[in-house]
Amino acid sequence: MRASKYLVPTEKENPSDAVVASHRLMIRAGLVRKSGSGFYFFLPLGLKVLKKIENIVREEMDATGALEFELPIMTPSEFWEQSGRWSVMGPEMMRVKDRHDQWYALGPTHEESFSYLVKPLLKSYKDLPINVYQIHTKFRDEIRPRFGVIRSREFIMKDAYSYHLDETSLDATYQDMRTAYRKIFQRCGLKTIPVQADSGTMGGSASEEFMVVSPIGEETLLLCASCNYSSNSEKTPFIAKAEDSPNGPKDKKEVATPGKKSIEDVSSFLNVRPQDTIKAVAFQNGKEKLVVFLRGDLELNEHKLKSYLKWSDLDLIPEAELKNNNLVPGFIGPSDVKEGFKVILDSSIQKDGAYIVGGGKEDFHIQGYVPSSEIKVEYETADVALAREGDPCPNCAKDLKAEKGIEVGHIFKLGDKYTKSFQIQVLDQQGKAKTLTMGCYGIGVNRTMATVIEQCNDENGIYWPISIAPFEISLVTIAKGEEQEAKALEFYENLKNEGFEVFWDERDLGPGFKFKDSELIGFPIRITVGKKFFESGEVSIYNRKYNKDETFTFTDFDDLNTRVENLRQELYQELLGD
Repeated sequence: MRASKYLVPTEKENPSDAVVASHRLMIRAGLVRKSGSGFYFFLPLGLKVLKKIENIVREEMDATGALEFELPIMTPSEFWEQSGRWSVMGPEMMRVKDRHDQWYALGPTHEESFSYLVKPLLKSYKDLPINVYQIHTKFRDEIRPRFGVIRSREFIMKDAYSYHLDETSLDATYQDMRTAYRKIFQRCGLKTIPVQADSGTMGGSASEEFMVVSPIGEETLLLCASCNYSSNSEKTPFIAKAEDSPNGPKDKKEVATPGKKSIEDVSSFLNVRPQDTIKAVAFQNGKEKLVVFLRGDLELNEHKLKSYLKWSDLDLIPEAELKNNNLVPGFIGPSDVKEGFKVILDSSIQKDGAYIVGGGKEDFHIQGYVPSSEIKVEYETADVALAREGDPCPNCAKDLKAEKGIEVGHIFKLGDKYTKSFQIQVLDQQGKAKTLTMGCYGIGVNRTMATVIEQCNDENGIYWPISIAPFEISLVTIAKGEEQEAKALEFYENLKNEGFEVFWDERDLGPGFKFKDSELIGFPIRITVGKKFFESGEVSIYNRKYNKDETFTFTDFDDLNTRVENLRQELYQELLGD
């Protein structure tokens, strides 16, 4: 491909609204342009990268026996109502109504559509297992789109769904997907960590996210260097340390705490540790009301709580409404909650321990409060605390380490949530009708592209892994006059005829400009044929990732091709870890 015939709209300056490297560099390197909030045009160079990632995904999925489909982006509301997710998905699901007053969703995911599709196609156990997938556009009405295509409203995803007669078959495909995902991300040049995760509104049991450690990650990973445990903090069980057992005053009495509402203020005022206190958080979901009590030094894990309750949303109860129910904000104790409220006691609280709790009236707390003997209302105990760095590992009790991570893939064991909703049954070996079990496997394609850039950039721009670079080789020529231009063309034709994927920058621009474009866009290999070649026969081969330039005297094209192919193979082998 000739640069003069291509579109190379590189930019010198960073866009004002880009705050992360991938967003800045995708704009500056001419890969994308913004269409609107959370929407992006993909330009030719960016689209080539995107398609290469899609092809890697497709090759590895096909290698497992998965079958590719393409479904409509817009899905009827009846599908979602049948699964019960029309209301559960919340405002992130983009809904539209047609001229016939029929509601549709711009699909953020396609469990319902695939289930509707495959139900009449699966008749017998002989049709199973089957793993179906697509690589297609999705929509999610993000309230705050940011980080370019990492969190956009329109995105490309590979979503796959497997159907099985039993759990043994599901587990086999689940493990195949785990292996395939590692291969996919490795081939894309990403170092991923599979972590245990929360299934959220997807439902199901086992769930793993494929995370890339990054300071811009919106997820917190908790990792154990001792046993290699890894989990999203949303999923990680909280394990209490013995030294955090309550150690406050044992004698029960009411104590004045004027103006002290926060845990920090109460702890300091009474000279106790935050872990010697209990705090309250009050939520509502429609007509249902809830008060959660947890240890004062801990934060509530809303994902755990929603999963436990099977609630889609958690709205804080306004202070005025709390007061109408005789609950004093900042001073609510477990004994203050009356009928009409669900009560959850976090499992971090020792029921026979003595704590400091809200006194039920303004400016007062109670010390020496023992939950097992004081709480009179019905309550449930659940792990709803957010695990933190330094907490014990659930496997080996060693300290956990926190890292930020970007999610690029997610796999689930969905069980029979959707197959029951859509009544997907087949006849088993004994001729009896059996409801199928199901798995789900997703990869964010454009998010993967941006995450690669987050890992592979320097002060000059991007250095693409050779497997997904827009072109493997950039040929930069600086020629004057017909004779030199003819010789430069020979280099291009030779490389092209040898099967190399080459981008020939023969534009009438200075060498510095061409070099900067080459490094900004991130071509893995650059071959320079310029003034030194025409004077003394010198050609250079540049390794973009390692900023390493090899200069040699050109003898013939066979020698050049051998050198280029050796570097090309070296980059692929490094990528695959061979």
